[in-house]
Amino acid sequence: MKKTQTLTSLVETGVVAVLRGNREEVLKVAKAAVEGGIKAIEITMTVPGAIDLIKEMKTLSWAEEAIIGLGTVLDRETAVSGIHAGAAFIVSPHFNEDIVKACHRYQVPVMPGVISVKEAVQALEAGCDIVKLFPGDLGGPKHIKNLKGPLPQLNVMPTGGVDENNIKDWFEAGAVAVGIGSHLTKAGGAGLDGVLIADYVRLLVNKVASERHSTIYA
Repeated sequence: MKKTQTLTSLVETGVVAVLRGNREEVLKVAKAAVEGGIKAIEITMTVPGAIDLIKEMKTLSWAEEAIIGLGTVLDRETAVSGIHAGAAFIVSPHFNEDIVKACHRYQVPVMPGVISVKEAVQALEAGCDIVKLFPGDLGGPKHIKNLKGPLPQLNVMPTGGVDENNIKDWFEAGAVAVGIGSHLTKAGGAGLDGVLIADYVRLLVNKVASERHSTIYA
């Protein structure tokens, strides 16, 4: 999938499932998330064997339509390994020029974490199409407005603190997408009930659809 297609698909649904845990937990939540309507799945490097898991997921029938990326990437080497394993996008908790350059080399979307205007400008100058506002709950939805005041061209994806109660607020503030992790797991209860998770995902996706105000390809 080309870079522009990946970005468009990621933004279309507006919700990225950010998954942590062990292999079995991640696969269970990912499958339910896809069934509920999420297209983008971010497997974080905190998952044991994350890169091998991406390879495995790309062979599963239920994941054929999913866009699987690698998150919590801390260095260039990890980014490149993830890309070679089939990661369609790379997410990092911070801005790292070497990571960005490596992703550009392979024409793979990269979303570095930013919290300040300075970091956001660095990401824009490095050619990043979307930045990850992280941690999102530090400043809340209003922080997107703080960033987009001087940088209206900035495309922001908050991660951390997003749930069914405030997801509309994030999009009203100008988010192009949001990352949701722990709330997906919590929705499934102690047994990670796939039906409950899928229902929760549908709730999120429907809320996004009803409140959509922003897209990177208007």
